[in-house]
Amino acid sequence: MIAFRRDLHRHPELGRQEFRTTSLLRERLTAAGLAPRVLPGGTGLIVDLVPSGTKSGTPLLAFRADIDALPIADAKTEAPYRSTVPGCAHACGHDVHTSVVLGTALVLADALREGRLRQPVRLLFQPAEEVMPGGALDVIAAGGMDGVGRIFAVHCDPKVVVGRIGLRTGAITSACDALTLSLDGPGGHTARPHLTTDLVTAIGRLAADLPGALARRMDPRWGVSLVWGRIEAGSAPNVIPQHAELEGTVRCLELAGWREAPDALHELIDSMAETHRAKWSLDYKRGVPPVVNEAESIAQFEMAMTSFFGAEGEEVVEPTEQSLGGEDFSWYLEHAPGALARLGVRAPHETAVRDLHQGRFDVDERAIAVGVELFSSLALEHGRV
Repeated sequence: MIAFRRDLHRHPELGRQEFRTTSLLRERLTAAGLAPRVLPGGTGLIVDLVPSGTKSGTPLLAFRADIDALPIADAKTEAPYRSTVPGCAHACGHDVHTSVVLGTALVLADALREGRLRQPVRLLFQPAEEVMPGGALDVIAAGGMDGVGRIFAVHCDPKVVVGRIGLRTGAITSACDALTLSLDGPGGHTARPHLTTDLVTAIGRLAADLPGALARRMDPRWGVSLVWGRIEAGSAPNVIPQHAELEGTVRCLELAGWREAPDALHELIDSMAETHRAKWSLDYKRGVPPVVNEAESIAQFEMAMTSFFGAEGEEVVEPTEQSLGGEDFSWYLEHAPGALARLGVRAPHETAVRDLHQGRFDVDERAIAVGVELFSSLALEHGRV
């Protein structure tokens, strides 16, 4: 599985372009005697392991991996498995997630042949997690959650030491939406701003004031955060432009804030833009709701982890905080209870944290075995639907 992960790391593929990754997974799963089916879009797979004699309608226990990479250059010049694709890298650990679920598939395929698998299991290899609103919707549309009674996933966490997982009941990630705000005016000469719409001043005021105004409009317990990532206006120092744009994200800790944010933003932008005599339009793209971990699923995660790794009293489970990051695993939890755990990938000797979505992100590859053993323990012993 380490060799498989390194191969994926050398050949990363962006969302809905994971054809090579899908082909490799299909070959390995088929060679193990399983019958994977590729999603209609040509990337991503679903594979079921059903013990003989299973009654029709018996709910499945599901495990999910995301298989896509990020449009980020790999900065690990010293790593022999550095990305060979310019501007593309597995900088979020999806290659690890994929290797964990593939390794689980191989363990469970043996267990199925030997009669040790006592409940039906579904493995989901999902494309396009990094593409809002997420490839989880592709899986669901293809019937991936039909008949699933409970679902589990892990996500690499560079703050957690390898050999441990971080658990949290309730919301563990946040809602995340993307927005593009466009302002338009007639343009003009910077010598006569009073005769036109001073669009640069307008976009600057909205960029500075809108996040705070939105925070004051919403319940502070919802943790609503608007942050801009791009601002663009103008092309010459003496020309007032006709068009300006802002792009950013809205993140919310609670579902209530996620539901109310778009209407609040429209109202606030309308008021602010009118002050500057600017026409405006807002392209608000729904992303993902928060991942809300179910208590029973967290209990099963903890039981499986402690029974396999904590025999000598070693602390292998630690609490984790809610992140403002978005994660489309949340869509699966609209259909069945489940939980997402943070998989420790930091080497014990490392003091610096290689954060997610950075070009130098890497993992202690022993985490793959931990993930495989954790999922296998859930499927064979401690996981129940």
